[in-house]
Amino acid sequence: MTNEELKQSVSALFTNVTYDETGEFLNVVIDAKDLRPLILALRSNKEFSFDYLFCLTCVDWKTHLMMVYHLLSRTHKHTVVLKAKIADVNNPEIETVCDIWQTANFHEREVYDLFGVKFLNHPDLRRILLDENWEGFPLRKNYVDENMISI
Repeated sequence: MTNEELKQSVSALFTNVTYDETGEFLNVVIDAKDLRPLILALRSNKEFSFDYLFCLTCVDWKTHLMMVYHLLSRTHKHTVVLKAKIADVNNPEIETVCDIWQTANFHEREVYDLFGVKFLNHPDLRRILLDENWEGFPLRKNYVDENMISI
């Protein structure tokens, strides 16, 4: 399935998505609250069959956080990137997807640890890299450490 065909099929199911077509993959942009229904459709619908989550990360844009999910269909050999916008940077929350793709478990814990995003209904959301007493989230743009070099 081409990016254009993917775009038409996704748009037929979800009218509240937008697209960023600047890269190699089709980038589907959606609000965080609408992510789970879209992901469930992309996983279970035979037309898509996105059965493999190969990357999950977060981007801090200062005004909002963006969760980024790279999905692959091993059946159809197509790839899509989902970007879920989290508007509340002070209390970022989004539904977990680790019950859909088990590999998300540790990725979500890493994002929680380094960005402070809370994954609702995650079975074991705790720090994975930093000490439990660590203050702040080092990959956030507003993070300040006394040992940081400033220019």
